[in-house]
Amino acid sequence: MSVTIRLSRHGTKKRPFYRIVVSDRRYPRDGRYIEQVGTYDPIAASGGVKLNGEKIDTWIKQGAKPSQTVSELIKKAKKAG
Repeated sequence: MSVTIRLSRHGTKKRPFYRIVVSDRRYPRDGRYIEQVGTYDPIAASGGVKLNGEKIDTWIKQGAKPSQTVSELIKKAKKAG
């Protein structure tokens, strides 16, 4: 099983809201996931990234690979916090 940390799109048309989830690569983007580890709201004025760093670190240690966008969001959150 190859596990990835990626964005799952929610919200309405032209008002996206993303959940940062851990899922099997074979599942669809907005489909079933193993665990939710954060959220991202691109429209929010304050940046809109909320991450559970402990869970993300645990999954990465177990072999989960973050997508390019999620890895950029993690770096951005670490710089801010």
